[in-house]
Parts: sequence; C-alpha cells; structure tokens
Amino acid sequence: MTKTMIAVIGGSGLYQIDGLEDARWQSVDTPWGSPSDEILTGRLNGVEMAFLPRHGRGHVHSPTTVPYRANIDALKRLGATDVIAVSACGSFRESMAPGDFVIVDDFIDRTFAREKSFFGTGCVAHVSVAHPTCPRLGAACFDAAQAAGITVHRGGTYLAMEGPQFSTRAESRMYRSWGCDVIGMTNMPEAKLAREAELCYASVAMVTDYDSWHPDHDAVDIMDIIRILNGNADKARAMLRGLPERLGVNRAPCPHGCDRALETALMTAPDKRDPALMARLDAVAGRVL
Repeated sequence: MTKTMIAVIGGSGLYQIDGLEDARWQSVDTPWGSPSDEILTGRLNGVEMAFLPRHGRGHVHSPTTVPYRANIDALKRLGATDVIAVSACGSFRESMAPGDFVIVDDFIDRTFAREKSFFGTGCVAHVSVAHPTCPRLGAACFDAAQAAGITVHRGGTYLAMEGPQFSTRAESRMYRSWGCDVIGMTNMPEAKLAREAELCYASVAMVTDYDSWHPDHDAVDIMDIIRILNGNADKARAMLRGLPERLGVNRAPCPHGCDRALETALMTAPDKRDPALMARLDAVAGRVL
C-alpha cells in the first residue's frame, strides 16, 4: 500500500480549492525550471492533497508557456500518486452542453510548440499512451461529480490544440468529423508527462461553449466563457470534495499499471546514459533508475 496524495491541476477559472486542513502554499524547485506557481498542500478528510493552478494565480501562463514538465515533476517530488486535471473546454456534441463535465479517456494531440517528454538524447524511453488516462481515477471523478449533482459524461476524446486562438469554423467542423468530443489547449503534453512520471492521471473537462461548429453558437465569446467558468469552478470544488472518501488514505498498486509505466520503457543501455539527464530524472524516474 502507498499513501495517497491527490494532486489537482486547476485550469481556467479554478485557481484554488477550499477546506484544506493545515493548508499552505509552498515553492518546489525542479530540474525542469519553476512550476506554474507555488503548490497548495494540506489534507481533506484525512487524505493528503496538493493543488497547482496550471496558469498560475492571476492567469499568467498561456497554454503554450505552461511549464508542463516542471509541473509534473514538482507534483511527483511532493509525493503525488493521483493527478486530477481540471480544464475548460469547448464541446463538439450537442449533448455535451455548457456547464456539463466530461471524464476524458482519449486524446488527439495537435500541439506543436511544447516539450513533450522528460526523456531524450542520453536516456531514451518509450511509454505507452494507448490508454492515456487511468480508468480507476476517472471512475472516482465520475462518481464524485454525479454525487455533487453535476451533469457528467463518462468517456470522451479531447482534441488538444496549440492555441491561444480559438478554432476557425472549418477546423471545428473537421475535428468534429474526426469523432472528437471536446477541445482544449492544456491536457497535452500533460497527460503524456504524467504517464512518464508513473502517475495516475484523470482529465475532467468542464464545457464552456460549443467551439465554432454550432449553427446557433458559431463564435466563441470570451464573456460567455467567463460566466460559465465561474459556475463550473464551483461545481469542480464540489466534485473534488468527494474524492478523498472514494480514493482513501492508502492505495494499492494501480490495477491498470499507470504507476509501473517505465518498467519496460527505457531503451538506452545503462553505460550509455547521460549522467546530467539522469540527475534531472531523479523524481520522475528514480524508481527504475
């Protein structure tokens, strides 16, 4: 058994969580630079919690400039076992309306200006992201959202775009034709990095708009988004309050192997590994190195 620490990465509109015992903001240094902000730690119903505002308090980071590697490393370094990513998104489905939540279980990554791996020259690794989210953790989020009275959809494909601009109408229609359900700008490479760090990862997408495909909502209006964001943030906090009782103080190894993703991933021979890179991987991959 391992001591549970639930780490929440808060997206647009969610910059803090309430009700933590012994709450304090703390700085975490990483070999990958500074994370988006200090990290709020404490306990909720006896379970260790950590909260990191993805864009920083005051929303200072764009989707492209979020320090994704530093964020995941910092959470791993603090002892996180389970990462809940909460983010705003647009919807490609009439049934997934603004104000609804979607428990994402797959991605199409269309980002192109971000560092996407902890590994590289000097220590090559290939992890599987065939199933990029943790079903156990996603189920806990789904149950907690339902218990909080939130309209929530279980399963959906998230199209990750670079941004910061929203989609053209042609792009929106194309992504919809691909079978995507929601669109956002931040879950990639976050989900890939969480897998490399052997962290269980679940994505909770909070719908704010219909992107630009919908004939009655053919342009994304930032004021409408902000209005929906405020309501979604309150719902997210209600969902998060239900997670400690569902995940427990201690946890067994992940039945889906998220916490053992590196066991067969390393390719570089030990005598050929770059010592400098190895030192940077101390938190992310220390278990196997």
